[in-house]
Amino acid sequence: MNRESIQAQSTESIRYLVSGDSISKGVVYDEARSRYVILKDNYVSLLQGSLKGAVHNTARFGNTLLKGVGSLKRDALRERPNFVLIEYGGNDCDFNWDEIALDPEADHKPKTGFDEFKTMLTESIDYLKSLQITPVLMTLPPLNAESYFKWVSKNDPQAERNILRWLGSVTKIYWWQERYNSTILKVSEKTGTRLIDVRGAFLEHPDFTTFLCSDGIHPNKEGHRLICDKVLDFVRTDYGHLLQER
Repeated sequence: MNRESIQAQSTESIRYLVSGDSISKGVVYDEARSRYVILKDNYVSLLQGSLKGAVHNTARFGNTLLKGVGSLKRDALRERPNFVLIEYGGNDCDFNWDEIALDPEADHKPKTGFDEFKTMLTESIDYLKSLQITPVLMTLPPLNAESYFKWVSKNDPQAERNILRWLGSVTKIYWWQERYNSTILKVSEKTGTRLIDVRGAFLEHPDFTTFLCSDGIHPNKEGHRLICDKVLDFVRTDYGHLLQER
């Protein structure tokens, strides 16, 4: 769907679909309760209050692209949204750290293979475009490698030693996630798909880790506001008529 046809449509009938993982679900780590909770003012709910039309959030905790692509296609076909915001990669590039801690000498694979992630992302975009739906990709928020390493090793000294023996360096966690983020950028360029550079918004700050929970990977309340502002910047630039009047 091109910009002109969207402008011609009643703004109140515009529909947005958000497909992603726990970040888009609004999951944060609650320090006081020592567990994950859903943040009321997550970036998707903040967007709903700022955009004309209806936002349908189908994100799920633990979602990989492999898990989410089937639902994405069904929802897109059934609801025919104007836009689909695609937020995947954080779980796709992740590993089963408990297995690594138990056997660091084994051959461990990410939840979604690198090439498989690229292929599925490209196919999902092509499918949405075939339905005259505008897909919009999001880059990955950067992770805090040190905090995430502590998190996945559960502060167990033996687990830390084994995981580090497999990794070689804690910084490899950041580097590996960056590979998947680079794939999102390349797919965006190759397919001519619009992109919201969430990662860049975090990295503009001298210490981006202040926007992350203690697990080192989930954006906190301030991080969700940062994501929301970045998405709204995108809307303001290309689809300003879709913003609620303040």
